[in-house]
Amino acid sequence: MTVSAKALQGIRVLDFSTTIAGPHCTRMLSDMGADVIKIETDDGETMRTRPPVRGNCSAVFGSYNVGKKSVVLDLKSGKGVEAVKRLVAKVDVLVENFRPGVMRRLKLDHETLRQLNPKLIYCSISGYGQTGPSAELPAYAPVIHAASGYDMAHLAYQPGRQRPDYCGIYHADILTGVYAYGAITSALVQRQQSAQGQHIDVSMLESMLSLTLNEVQGAQFPIKPPQRPMFGPMETSDGYVMVAIASEKTFQNLVTVAGRPEFIRDPRFAAYSDRRDHWGDLMEGVETWSRMLTSQQCLAALNQAGVPCSAYRSVAEAMADPQSTHRSILAQVSDDAGAFKVLNLPFRMSGAEVSPGPRVAAVGEHTDEVLKEIGMSDAEVAIAAAK
Repeated sequence: MTVSAKALQGIRVLDFSTTIAGPHCTRMLSDMGADVIKIETDDGETMRTRPPVRGNCSAVFGSYNVGKKSVVLDLKSGKGVEAVKRLVAKVDVLVENFRPGVMRRLKLDHETLRQLNPKLIYCSISGYGQTGPSAELPAYAPVIHAASGYDMAHLAYQPGRQRPDYCGIYHADILTGVYAYGAITSALVQRQQSAQGQHIDVSMLESMLSLTLNEVQGAQFPIKPPQRPMFGPMETSDGYVMVAIASEKTFQNLVTVAGRPEFIRDPRFAAYSDRRDHWGDLMEGVETWSRMLTSQQCLAALNQAGVPCSAYRSVAEAMADPQSTHRSILAQVSDDAGAFKVLNLPFRMSGAEVSPGPRVAAVGEHTDEVLKEIGMSDAEVAIAAAK
């Protein structure tokens, strides 16, 4: 099949989102071909100052916002709100991640804007959802990690530890952004049949709970925890490797390559449930072998035996891996400070191009272009943008 276009070509998106979850969603929409108009204040979105910063340009901001247009609007002014309403009449999707109630106070909520454009797909991303007793609580990813039970579920896999981990990797933001993207594209498909838009309410809390599906069932039907987590580090002479043993075949391959084939017939390890109860004993036996090898020697033997395993790598090492090079996981883009690389989306399509736009817009770079396109005069643009 000839790849001739991007899947969302012709779709226009009005992006009010900030920080990570919303911008990640709209970056995905942009990569898939949507024309994304990012609304900012005159001093720019907060992530524009996040390190690493080169020449006053944040590479982190760029990675979430490359390919989008930037329009500065003063939403506290009548002309700023008027500009939004004129834009809404010409877009397909609006994404916002303000705390519930903010867009209503600005008179830019779904109920108001759907009167102007019944086909509008309006996506709201928030910590706890748009309704309920926690809806208006402030929330960032680390708070949601704790509130969802994720942190304590993770801690349960760390034997002997009681203090929750620090986590600087914002799973909740990225995961919620992906769910929002999926909901928006689903709504676009539904709109082809109904000719109607709708309101999408995406909850970070509920998104994070989807990472703990086993624990959700375990909370209803308690099970005895294993003596030692069944997936985790295996000690070598110079560090650790990760092994994941989930099937009978991989269990048998592991104990065979480790020189303990008698474990296959040992009643402590006969079935999956038995191995859960005696995992510590099993790994003590296997590590007698692995501690005599370097990590690289251990990985070579495990891979030869078909045992799922990996070295513990840094992100830089993962980026430089030959598999990453083969898959072209990085794309070169630019901002006012020069060229840098961002991740491509983690999928390829045989019938559509999947790639980021080439450039990160400066603050307000497209204000005049976009607002004049909807018929605003120079004077109106100046007022709407608080120039």
